[in-house]
Amino acid sequence: MENKIILTEEGKIELEKRRYELNNILIPQVVERIKAAKEQGDLSENAEYTSARDEQARLNGELQDIEYKLKYGVVATVVNAEIIQVGSKVTYKDLEENAEYTFAIVGTAEADILNGKISNESPIGKALYGRKAGETVTVLKPKGGSYSIEILSVEIN
Repeated sequence: MENKIILTEEGKIELEKRRYELNNILIPQVVERIKAAKEQGDLSENAEYTSARDEQARLNGELQDIEYKLKYGVVATVVNAEIIQVGSKVTYKDLEENAEYTFAIVGTAEADILNGKISNESPIGKALYGRKAGETVTVLKPKGGSYSIEILSVEIN
């Protein structure tokens, strides 16, 4: 069964850039390292050869992951800039911590909390999805309990 992967337009472009970099720069460089290591002779104790092969496997795995995301990826279209959805940038106030946060709402394939991107399927993403600025919503904690947040602003990311 095909799994639909939700992407933002920015996320799709980043995946395409990375695919290009892997196919045209990084993987060919590793192939050259493998070739040079093979020319040194005995491969059984050749650390450079082993390292290059490991790197090739990692890069090929990353490329397969990107190809899968692009094949099954669907770019989310923001249909109403006032309603929180994939592609929205949201600023909210955590009423428990009395702190403000700003995050972009993205699909799970793009989630990266350290870079300000939370998944629409995360507890906060689920609580915010479909809501508007000015609303107060309850976020369910994964291990039980909840807390409230106030949506301060919503804009298209």
